[in-house]
Amino acid sequence: MSESSKKGRRGAARLVLAVAVAFAVLAGLWAVYTYAGPGPRAEEGEVTSVVLRRGAGSSEIAAALDEAGAVRSATLFKIAARLTGAAPELKAGEYEFASGASMASVLDKIRRGEVVRHFVTVPEGVTSARVAAILSANDVLEGPVTAPREGSVLPETYDIHRGEKRAVVLERMTKAQDRLRAELWPKRQSGLPVDSWEEAVTLASIVEKETAVPSERPRVAAVFVNRLRRGMKLESDPTIIYGLSGGEPLLDAQGRRRGLRRSELERPNPYSTYQIAGLPPTPIANPGRESIAAVLNPPETEELFFVADGTGGHVFARTFQEHLANVAKWRAVERSRAQASAG
Repeated sequence: MSESSKKGRRGAARLVLAVAVAFAVLAGLWAVYTYAGPGPRAEEGEVTSVVLRRGAGSSEIAAALDEAGAVRSATLFKIAARLTGAAPELKAGEYEFASGASMASVLDKIRRGEVVRHFVTVPEGVTSARVAAILSANDVLEGPVTAPREGSVLPETYDIHRGEKRAVVLERMTKAQDRLRAELWPKRQSGLPVDSWEEAVTLASIVEKETAVPSERPRVAAVFVNRLRRGMKLESDPTIIYGLSGGEPLLDAQGRRRGLRRSELERPNPYSTYQIAGLPPTPIANPGRESIAAVLNPPETEELFFVADGTGGHVFARTFQEHLANVAKWRAVERSRAQASAG
């Protein structure tokens, strides 16, 4: 082979190598830019939402992100996850990425598990049927749910995630009350007229339904504890309502809330604490932490009665005579409101 041919081949090889190096450099620059630079713009709004399936591997996660438009390249995301050591640490869940977020930030967010947080709230004093309805109406959750045993749920705000089973969330709510039992029951006041946690929850459910003023709960609890100790009937209107409607508000023909009728007071009712001595057969709602705590450690008082005072709270009395005077004042408030409404 002539010297000129050898020089030609060496020149061609150098050219190929230079081109290859140039492509490698360009590919590297593209990879770095794609990884660290601005990502795709959101198709709608300011965020791109993606739900990553529990149990999905890095390949499936990369494909889901690419399909949703959260990253520019599934292949590069998968390579980056492996090179950074993030691949085995990627966490399932619902994510939202800001429009234009870099692949590096997307990977970091999934690695740290910064999922979208959703919440479901069970208000204090709702029935178990209402708890099941709240869960059923939540479109973040999936699957059927049935009403649990009355009084077995701890009313609170709970973290949930998209696609979580409603039955699983409900179990978390009942376990929360189990933990509260372990915390409060051993510290209960001695000599209480309740022999079990279930009885304490039943009494607390009545306290919960009797007052919407948090500061009154201990005092209302003390009244009921005093009455039980003396063998007096509790005479709580919410127990009657629970026996009539399962705890749902009583409504008139126009769908407006109404009070109890005399016929309903006299109708045989296993929950009516005007008719039965002691506690009703089950709780009448799911009481909150404060009502349960009030029942287990009520303040020492001699009060045996209370009635609404017209301001949303109650006025308390030690004797029946005092109570009758307070009732008369409340009736006067009711008459005045009725006259104002009619006028």
